[in-house]
Amino acid sequence: MKTQFIFAAFSLVFTASVLNAANGDLLPSADTVIVTMQQRDAQRRALLDGYRGMRQYTLENTRMQKHAEMHVRVESDVDGTKHFEVVDEEGWKAAHKHVFRKMLDSEAETSHPQISPKTRIASDNYEFHMVGIEPVQGRSAYAIDITPRRHEERLFQGRIWVDAEDYALVRAEGKPAKTPSFWIRSVHFVHTYQKAGSFWFPAATESVSEVRIFGATKVTINYFDYSPKSQQAPERASVQSRLALNQ
Repeated sequence: MKTQFIFAAFSLVFTASVLNAANGDLLPSADTVIVTMQQRDAQRRALLDGYRGMRQYTLENTRMQKHAEMHVRVESDVDGTKHFEVVDEEGWKAAHKHVFRKMLDSEAETSHPQISPKTRIASDNYEFHMVGIEPVQGRSAYAIDITPRRHEERLFQGRIWVDAEDYALVRAEGKPAKTPSFWIRSVHFVHTYQKAGSFWFPAATESVSEVRIFGATKVTINYFDYSPKSQQAPERASVQSRLALNQ
């Protein structure tokens, strides 16, 4: 009886070890997922001759009882360079000048082909660690911890989720590698995407900054009416939702 118990226990341990090894074999490395994501992104970009879309920026600060909104039209060239046009704005004027427009200027600058390679999610800029597979919006995604190689505010530290079927970025969450300003104690952001047709579109960006004196300030960006410029893009007539090219 004792021998049977020991054999059974050994069998359970051995089976668990085999299963763990098998699961490990099935799970690709984080670097492999990132390289595949870059390849798939290039394929999706090849279908587009740039894109157009709209954004709504909203800022809320409950301590100061401040609110601001801005609607922006965005247009991207085929090389990824972005151009912004402010359509309308209302609310706290200081937010328009010192928050929204600075965000637009920074994103426009970062989108230039000379700068964008220094900020993209790639091994040149980050180290990656595979966490596992997690569900995101009902789909399986690879959860990967991401660590910047340089202490720069345009890079971030946190976690990304890459769709396990399409190898598209579906979620990113974290904080800047470097605090943008002395006046900002901390920043935490969540950026989400959704699929429409063959393309992946951004759903929303939410960030909360702890600002000295002013307290917590929340900025939300909603993306809508994005569509490819190219008349050859398969979804040109049906895409009415948010388009995301991995930034």
